[in-house]
Amino acid sequence: MSVNKIKSIAGIDIPDSAIASQATELLLTHGTEFIYNHSLRVFLFSSLNGKRNQIQYDAELLYVSSVFHDLGLVPHYSSADQRFEVDGANAARDFLKSHGLPKESLQLVWDTIALHTTIGIAEHKEPEVALMYSGVGLDVMGEGYEHLSVENREAIVGAFPRNNFKEKIIPTFFDGFKHKTETTFGNIKADVCGYMIPNFQHKNFCNCILHSPWSE
Repeated sequence: MSVNKIKSIAGIDIPDSAIASQATELLLTHGTEFIYNHSLRVFLFSSLNGKRNQIQYDAELLYVSSVFHDLGLVPHYSSADQRFEVDGANAARDFLKSHGLPKESLQLVWDTIALHTTIGIAEHKEPEVALMYSGVGLDVMGEGYEHLSVENREAIVGAFPRNNFKEKIIPTFFDGFKHKTETTFGNIKADVCGYMIPNFQHKNFCNCILHSPWSE
């Protein structure tokens, strides 16, 4: 895989501690160039949002969260029956636990990854959770695009190219959970299944209520 490894861009230092470097190697080993570039952009966009809003955060934990946030989509980390976000969160927690990080840091990273697609909640959590949610939203849906300077946008995309991102990201998502589409119930990834599967019938919350075993 041909990827760009740089130490600083757009005024943001990319962590290169032992933990950060090992996390990057796992992404390079088990991920794809497409996911690598997306993950690095997410870290940088998240960091820029933190800088712009003068938010204090742990750059190393935010970086590890960004690196692992979509690894639940790849075969090495994908489970048979859990949401891909949970798979990635579990992998990151196990990785950091092996480095002896305190339980508070493990939980923070777990939440940051597990909640990165949870609209309406993640943005109200701890800085790392809220920032990565914002970085994902910027890269995937363009949320906050107006706050990103042309200079920073061109520098980041030049270093970590999007490479037809709009066309590739939906199939990339789907490939990660097409074997367990039921895990998208109640979250935005059900839209991916609806887009990719003709006449997709998703589980319906109202039907769950009406067909429960309760008599009334």
